[in-house]
Amino acid sequence: MEKTTHKLFHGDTLMIWGKGTVVKGAPGLIFLAGTEGLVPDEDFSRGGRVVEGAAAQTRLALEKIKSRLEEMGSSLENIVKLTWYVVGEFPDGVVNHPNFRFDVWDQFWRENCPTMASDCNPPTHDLIGVSGLGIKGQVVEIACVAVLPED
Repeated sequence: MEKTTHKLFHGDTLMIWGKGTVVKGAPGLIFLAGTEGLVPDEDFSRGGRVVEGAAAQTRLALEKIKSRLEEMGSSLENIVKLTWYVVGEFPDGVVNHPNFRFDVWDQFWRENCPTMASDCNPPTHDLIGVSGLGIKGQVVEIACVAVLPED
């Protein structure tokens, strides 16, 4: 399998997301559902509850993505696209909103998959501002597409 994420520049600035990823020869794809900062082992039938704050929700969602990919036979290195949903009002754009925690995202990558950190070769991203998500207090949800590596 060959996976190449193409870097995106605006002028001389390397953007924190890739412009696209080309995958050749992958035996399959994994489409993870939107992953959130829902308290682990919380009884969702009682309404569920999220961890407090955008930073904690972002970190927990990323940790869940890592765990779920490994459970399904892949890893962070095989992510080809992330879609972020961030709650808020966005007069200055989603990227400038306090619920979009780029600092947490980048630190997570540096700790768990440094080759995909913002200054290296990050996966492609969509960043979408929304007025609400599925659980009261939820401010972040991240969906993920990854490839299955060759055996």
